[in-house]
Amino acid sequence: MARYRMGRWHGVLILGPSGSGKSHLALTALAAGWRLVADDRVILWSDAGKVFGRAHPQLTGQIEVRGLGIMPSATPILGFCQVDLVAQMVPQAAIERFPDPAQTVLAGQSLPMITVDPFSALCLPMIDMALHPLPVR
Repeated sequence: MARYRMGRWHGVLILGPSGSGKSHLALTALAAGWRLVADDRVILWSDAGKVFGRAHPQLTGQIEVRGLGIMPSATPILGFCQVDLVAQMVPQAAIERFPDPAQTVLAGQSLPMITVDPFSALCLPMIDMALHPLPVR
């Protein structure tokens, strides 16, 4: 999924096992104005020290909705996007109160990673804060 802010699209790669809430988070984000880039199978590559992602050609423009199956996206999609953040789905009880900054390596590049509860009402604001931290005064 991706959000437009500060002159460009900022991509978030959602990771988690089946049933962890990835599609729930994606649908919540789409309803809030974010855009779908890929669902289920994401093709990643690096260029000039940045990571980019796009949908597998057979799945472009589609999203899996548990209980409904594979559906066409109800909103416009992005063909590809730079990945700026990785969001790992975990239950609320597994989220540390004061975590150390985490990184993960994708396509040979290090990216910031956060853990979020996709069923929390604060999930999207947390992702947005991780994408665009406020300056310390």
